[in-house]
Amino acid sequence: MTLPGVRWLMIGLVFLATIVNYIDRQTIAVLSPVLLKELGLSKVDYGNVVSAFLLAYTISQALSGKLFDRIGTRLGFVVSISVWSVAALLHALATGLRSLSLCRFLLGLGEAGNWPGAAKVAAEWFPVRERAFAIAIFNSGATLGAVVAPPVIVWLQLRYGWQKTFLFTGALGFLWLAAWLLLYETPERHPWLGAREREHIEQDREEPGTATSVGWGELLRHRQVWAIIAGRFFTDPIWWLYISWLPQYLFDARGFDLQKIGAFAWAPFLAADLGALSGGYLSGYLIRRGTSVDFARKVCMGFAALLMPAGALAVRVESAWTALALISLVLFAFQFWINNLQTLPSDLFPRGVVGSVFGLGGMAAGVSSMLFINLTGHVVQRYSYTPIFTLAGLLGPIGAIALFALVGRIERVPLREKLA
Repeated sequence: MTLPGVRWLMIGLVFLATIVNYIDRQTIAVLSPVLLKELGLSKVDYGNVVSAFLLAYTISQALSGKLFDRIGTRLGFVVSISVWSVAALLHALATGLRSLSLCRFLLGLGEAGNWPGAAKVAAEWFPVRERAFAIAIFNSGATLGAVVAPPVIVWLQLRYGWQKTFLFTGALGFLWLAAWLLLYETPERHPWLGAREREHIEQDREEPGTATSVGWGELLRHRQVWAIIAGRFFTDPIWWLYISWLPQYLFDARGFDLQKIGAFAWAPFLAADLGALSGGYLSGYLIRRGTSVDFARKVCMGFAALLMPAGALAVRVESAWTALALISLVLFAFQFWINNLQTLPSDLFPRGVVGSVFGLGGMAAGVSSMLFINLTGHVVQRYSYTPIFTLAGLLGPIGAIALFALVGRIERVPLREKLA
């Protein structure tokens, strides 16, 4: 039996995994006003809890990329989502800073695999001109998860309490895992993939398994890898600031209670969802219109980088609603940017090493985000949110300058010739 559009079903599964990923991730952020009170934590403690997640996430990004390249996307996702779902359930047993930090560390180990795995699925199932949109689809799962999380988590908290909330959200991963095992295979092995769609998928890509033996040392000799590392290092803290601290910021600085956070904290992430889809669509549209991949990606990323400093204004306006609108613009721009940046590993390198390249970029993103989030806790407790939001506003343009200076022309790096 063959079905049309199997590639869209495969990326749809990754989209759903990413929604679950972000619901599990956002539960602690939405519940932060409750958890700080219930567990006796300070804002510095909260920053350390988030940093524990990011430490594991950083380590696991690079290792997960290698894991997915070694064992494949099907089994790689089984490992990742099993680890993070068990970790999410364990949050219900947390009693203080140490136990909560341990749970977040385990969650980070599992959740990191979603991103190199998703990028690898896109590289396996989509030709270049559709790849950015495929990545936009799974990236929109992150933003949709962040949209869904505040009202759902607040409702669960008010009805059942925070421990049962973690149990409900943690169980979602195992429901997804059943669908994954039933439906997912690679294009080479999928029984539903027809000849016409297979031919479409295999346009402009190398044979399966190309350059799978390339190690990190070889990859790090290429400035294109360092461009991806620099782009992620400078810009990912923007996303982590808002993902981790937006509910607490609205509570502290804008006077929102938990119900109001549930009612309105999703809005910037809806804007982010639109940014992810728009960024993926526009670059693909430009390529279909005949522009080069180099031009399409750089125009989209440059446009987004110019919008990200709007966050520096959010802490300076009097109206909470204007602040939310400015934060929404930042997250729209960030997802517009990151969607194209996350496509670069598959634009530049053979798909046999896409997971590894993506993982190196993710590791850099984790290091900088961990440092930034830890700094945020100290600065907010001693001063205010203004210095942090201002610094975050500068990171988008800095990241774009670093990436464009290093990457050169965006075209395939001839790894096989170098290895030969």
